[in-house]
Amino acid sequence: MKILIAVDMEGVTGVVDWSQVIPGSADYPRFRKLMTGDVNAAIAGAFAGGVSSVVVTDGHDSGRNILIEELDSRATLNSGTPSPLSMVQSVDEAQGVMFIGYHARMGAINGILDHTWSDERVSGVWVNERVFGEVGLNGAVCGWFNAPVIMASGDQTLCAEVKDFFGEKIETAQVKKATGRMSAECLPPEQTAKLIEEVARRAVINLRNENAPKPFKVSTPIKLEIEFVQSEMADKASLMPGAQRGRDRRVEFTSDNMATVYQAFRTLVTLAR
Repeated sequence: MKILIAVDMEGVTGVVDWSQVIPGSADYPRFRKLMTGDVNAAIAGAFAGGVSSVVVTDGHDSGRNILIEELDSRATLNSGTPSPLSMVQSVDEAQGVMFIGYHARMGAINGILDHTWSDERVSGVWVNERVFGEVGLNGAVCGWFNAPVIMASGDQTLCAEVKDFFGEKIETAQVKKATGRMSAECLPPEQTAKLIEEVARRAVINLRNENAPKPFKVSTPIKLEIEFVQSEMADKASLMPGAQRGRDRRVEFTSDNMATVYQAFRTLVTLAR
């Protein structure tokens, strides 16, 4: 059994501010180590649960955050950007997926550093009229490849969001309780490491026993809508073939293929610089 551990940074142990997750800032090196620690805990739990292989995908910013020299040597690492499947690279080879260090969607109440892909460009995302964040987008790509999301770690709002998308059977590791967008009651690393490892172990056992969530499927045709922060961003994005301007600052794209929708989403956001 091969597991993908898809990693972001805003939901990592102790993170409460942008300065802790932006490369080049003073706090960033500390939180790279904490990020790597959360990942190692998930790797340990996955192997304790009985997996044969683990691949880790660094999905934050440029994908060059996890410290490979400190990474559990039993895992391999997808690093750098862009890669074909971005935050869930290698999901096409996995039987299950863990979301580590994830955050709530843009606009969520009491979600640490809530956003959807780009805090500066994207003010909202809808798929088939349902509000999506990175949980929904990445989870839908996983579902397209028939891989269920079996666990997630982050704050309490992230944990509620993954249950809303993937059902009550998903295992969650709440590493902090957000009290605002940039404030939280945080568990220390010693506690979160134990928590993440145990939850990951349990999630793998559930998957082996066929008691994990089913792959998350989006009905076709798949209609994507992105609302941009500024009108000129929507102007630029709508130049992509197949895209069209919707109401106000929204741009729409439709396909029967979720992987295509995901790549279109990434392209539209990139164009909207």
